[in-house]
Amino acid sequence: MLLTREEMTFDFGPARLSAERDARLLAWVMNQFLYGEVTGIQCGRWLYEAPDLESARFFSRQAVEEFQHVDNFLRILDLLGEPPAPAHPMVRFLSTGMMPGSFEEHVCLEMAQGEGFVLMALYAIIDTLDHEEIRSILQRAVKQEERHVEFGEQRTIAALAENPSVRRRLLGLSLVSMWGVRRLGAFMKSRLPDHPVLSRLPAFLDFAASCAEQRLLRMGVLKKPLAQMGAMERSLLVAQACGGSVLRAPLRLLPRKRLTERYLQDPAVLRPHQSEGKAVRLVR
Repeated sequence: MLLTREEMTFDFGPARLSAERDARLLAWVMNQFLYGEVTGIQCGRWLYEAPDLESARFFSRQAVEEFQHVDNFLRILDLLGEPPAPAHPMVRFLSTGMMPGSFEEHVCLEMAQGEGFVLMALYAIIDTLDHEEIRSILQRAVKQEERHVEFGEQRTIAALAENPSVRRRLLGLSLVSMWGVRRLGAFMKSRLPDHPVLSRLPAFLDFAASCAEQRLLRMGVLKKPLAQMGAMERSLLVAQACGGSVLRAPLRLLPRKRLTERYLQDPAVLRPHQSEGKAVRLVR
């Protein structure tokens, strides 16, 4: 990867998560991950549109891994004694509302940047959680997520070398993605319970944004630090990228009943908790 594990590790100090004390908080977090893994259905589109055999093989393997992760997060929820529950609207927006319209957008936004954010969140939980089995499950998932991020980084670099004109679009959409992550963090800070780990959330988000910026710089999507870009320049990039995305794929705005909208009623998800009928209030 273009950033090492050490570069993406945030220091939470002595703050720690307890699987027993913080079960509901952890369940809310795991349900966000669960939704993200269900979006592995999108690998099918990119397998169909893969530009070469290497990419096709990678996406076919990734799809299997994503659905293994679905089972992993269901197992973690079971260990916490909590049921599967809906993801936050901002998570759904970032995962499916911003579904890319091109191969370059997919490898940059979903794989390099999106899974890069996920990877940092997984690192944070592994480093602060006291439950050995949950940590082991996440450590196995991390190895696969690292491969996904690395593939996204390398293919983004190759896409820019082949067609430099896509850079502005990728940057504009990346700015939207970074805004969405901050909005999700603001929700967590305002609505989730007080906790020593969560009290470090603003600093963690600043750190995550800094890592995302470094990745954009190292991939060549960003040519100068964001601090050197004015508000007008950023706004123009976002407007151009989003406007072009809507024009290229207007049908993506129409409602569709995909698996990401039905997975909580799926027998494979319901089975462990069908007798409990509980709901996680934190998502409301």
